Parts: sequence; C-alpha cells; structure tokens
Amino acid sequence: MPLRLLVAESEPPAARETRRESVGRSSGETFLKRLGALVPDAVCERIKPADHDAAAPAGGLDGYDGVILTGSPLHLYEDTPEARREIDFMRAVYRSGTPAFGSCAGLQVAVVAAGGTVRAMGARREAGFARRIVRQPAGQDHPLLAGRPPAYDVPAVHSDEVATLPAGGRLLASNGVTEVQAAEIRHDGGIFWGVQYHPEISLREVAAALRRQADDLVALGLARDALDVATHAALVEALHEAPDRRDLAWRLGLDEQVTEPRTRMTELRNFLDRLVVPTRAARGRG
Repeated sequence: MPLRLLVAESEPPAARETRRESVGRSSGETFLKRLGALVPDAVCERIKPADHDAAAPAGGLDGYDGVILTGSPLHLYEDTPEARREIDFMRAVYRSGTPAFGSCAGLQVAVVAAGGTVRAMGARREAGFARRIVRQPAGQDHPLLAGRPPAYDVPAVHSDEVATLPAGGRLLASNGVTEVQAAEIRHDGGIFWGVQYHPEISLREVAAALRRQADDLVALGLARDALDVATHAALVEALHEAPDRRDLAWRLGLDEQVTEPRTRMTELRNFLDRLVVPTRAARGRG
C-alpha cells in the first residue's frame, strides 16, 4: 500500500499566481514535484487551507501518512482570515496524530497553532541562503538533521521568524541571524518537524525569489540597486543550470549541501524515512 501524503499549500491565491508567473509552480506544486522524485509510488494530494472556499480532505486527516505545510507570504502575527484558516487547519493536523513537516511559513503556522509566537525580522533578512546553521543540544542526535554536517548552508528566503516556541517545542538548530532554524513540536497528540529554510526549492527558485524581492533588498541595503540583485540572481540560476561548475559554487560560497538536490532535501527525506514510515507502521498500515 503506497504512502498517502497531503501537501497543504499555505499561499493565498494572489501569491500563488505570482509565484507561478516567476517559476512556473506554486509552493505546493514544488513540494509535489519533490515528493514525486523522492517517493514516486506515493499518492500525493494538495489542499489550500488559506483559501476561503477550502474544503476539508475527504476521509479526514488521519487517513494520511504525512502532512506537509508549504511556505507563504502570510504573516502569522496578523489576525487575517487566511492566517486563521491556516492555524485552524494545523490544529486539526495535530489532533489527527498524523505527522507533519513544514518549511518557512509552514514552521511558523505550526508554532502559532501550538501556542508559540512569530514576529517580523525588521531590517534583518536571509535572502537566498541561510549560512552556518548549527545544531543546538536537542538537535545533536535528532533524526530530522541526520546527515547534515556540523555547520551547513541552505536555501532560505524569509522576513518573519519564530519568536517563541510553544510548550512541547524543542529547538534543534540555529544560526547567527535566526535562532529557530529547525524545531520539533509535540502538541495535542501530534508531532511536527519543521525548518525555517527551504530544503524543497531549487536554485532556480532561489533566483526567482531574489528577483521578486529586489525592491526590498535594495531598500534594506543588501543590494545597491536592481542590477545588483539581477546579477546575483543570474549567478544562482547559472549554477542551477550547471551544478558541477565549481567556479560558480566558489563565487557564491556554496557546497554540495545546496548544489546537490538530494542532499539539499535532507530534512524532507528524513521526515519521510524517519517519522512518516515508522508512524505508518505503528498505525498498522505498513
């Protein structure tokens, strides 16, 4: 019996279309593509909890082996209908006991749903890549980070961050910019593993995100002008097209943790292999 996975796309409709225009896929469609490569026999479905007309999955959430929450431009500290729908959905995921994973805003949704808080980063940013992430004590032997070296870089694009983890949350990894880079949350019978960064996105998607945020990056002083952003994004996209080009990797300061697709998806692979599959077996489905 194949794995049954549910991708919860956190983007509201306008953001979904903006992303499609720049990279050809929404955040949920990117996750579906990655899951298709990692577990080709799995049955993968997509839901859009932020949408006003979103329907609950037929058969309930406990019928899935795993739930994945995508990134999103939603600000979880703002009391909007979209944010409330996302938070309510995640609370239902916790109650179902189905293991869940989230990246970027997916982590933030899970934090707020369990009682933690999220805040804006102000002038700080991780735009393109998060650098020198290291394990915290609870993350030293945690299976989510298995295979990562003592310090590593990853794709990351965010302007919000976790301020406080909820009761039942454990800090797994941090860096000098963002304290909560990886976390585990146990809440209301459920288990969530999440990261602030994006193990699922390609270098092409990183380049597109930089272009979409060019005005913001210039305003924050991270780039001199739009041409600066475009030049940097072009290098990133060129490395996507030719991942064996050591000269480009050197100029960008990247190694195989980012350039090699399977390694880049370490946390997603670990979620599937080390949480979804064992939980499925414990439920008598394996």
